[in-house]
Amino acid sequence: MIQVPYYPLKRVVESYGQDLQQAATRVVDSGWFIRGEECRKFESNFAEYCGAGFCVGVGNGLEALSLILKGYMELGRLQPGDAIIVPSNTFIATWLAVKAAGLVPMPAEPDENTFVLSRASVETAYHHAQYSRLKVAAVLAVHLYGRLCPMDLLREFVEDHDMLLLEDAAQAHGAATVFRGESKIRRAGSLGHAAGFSFYPGKNLGALGDGGAVVTSDESLARVVRMLSNYGSEHKYVHEYVGENSRLDELQAAFLGEKLPRLDSENARRNKIANRYLSEIKNPLVKLPLPARAAGTCLATCLTDCVWHIFPIHCKTEGGTSCRDQMQAYLAEHGVETAIHYPTPPHMQKSFADNYKAVGYPIAERLAGSELSLPLHAFMTEEEICAVIRWVNNFKV
Repeated sequence: MIQVPYYPLKRVVESYGQDLQQAATRVVDSGWFIRGEECRKFESNFAEYCGAGFCVGVGNGLEALSLILKGYMELGRLQPGDAIIVPSNTFIATWLAVKAAGLVPMPAEPDENTFVLSRASVETAYHHAQYSRLKVAAVLAVHLYGRLCPMDLLREFVEDHDMLLLEDAAQAHGAATVFRGESKIRRAGSLGHAAGFSFYPGKNLGALGDGGAVVTSDESLARVVRMLSNYGSEHKYVHEYVGENSRLDELQAAFLGEKLPRLDSENARRNKIANRYLSEIKNPLVKLPLPARAAGTCLATCLTDCVWHIFPIHCKTEGGTSCRDQMQAYLAEHGVETAIHYPTPPHMQKSFADNYKAVGYPIAERLAGSELSLPLHAFMTEEEICAVIRWVNNFKV
């Protein structure tokens, strides 16, 4: 029986041959390990790739988000106690970043088909905040599973209300779209005022350890974030802000620099596999995600609004009861490793339940109870793809 791993990191690393080892040797031989030439080069290349003016490498994706919020507080765009609209279904890091900055998460339910925020859900959350006498100062849109939020619609809303539009792009490296009425292709990282990225090893663009970045075209924010992430300092022993230590080290920057040129082609491979799943999985117990939408081409590679960081299916019986756990156990018995993203929504976690659980967010709770992530990555073999399709189709309750 073939074994299908969910995401075999060793296979990913081996696909780069000697490139990553040579990058490591280059860093070691340089004798410079923090904020050196490798980091500067990657920051420049990633900002250009995203279509933004600036990139600041930081320690991880959570800190990227919190530093954006703290930076805008230093710039006077946000005030302590302001509400930030966040999705009710997301990895908890989104909510943690808001709390870490002294701000208030204001949950908005996702669209039940795209799993990301809609303009209607944001408007509803905004009115709920007003009813609670909270000032909403920003929307933090999460491109969950690698699918872009409808950022052109959200941009119209925040402009009408003098708010910030921020991206949690931790799962959306390379995702692209075209705003209505425009022809320019825009990538994640250039769709709002600022974006936070994670380079956790399992991401579409992953390091070999923790790493993150703030991407923005706001020069003032980039300068403040760079200082905040370096003890509040731009010049040694001169500290303008109460900062912290959150820096992308040279080794991870060098690895990311080697991997960035292949990101579009690897995303294209993910899209091809996703299309196989979408066309060949036919099981009435399985709800498939929506297809990706093409935004344009780059280097003969199709750019889409979903880069399939995760391929989520939802498993339910005809009566609406979740059969996710049975599906996961069945696939495991037949050698297919899966994952769940995410089994418990943030508002039901102990860290937030006292303030949010009583309200309840039924869409997030339904999605959390039925979601199952199938293996999907750029290094899958034909035999593995066929095995996933076969066993998903064969599942019964």
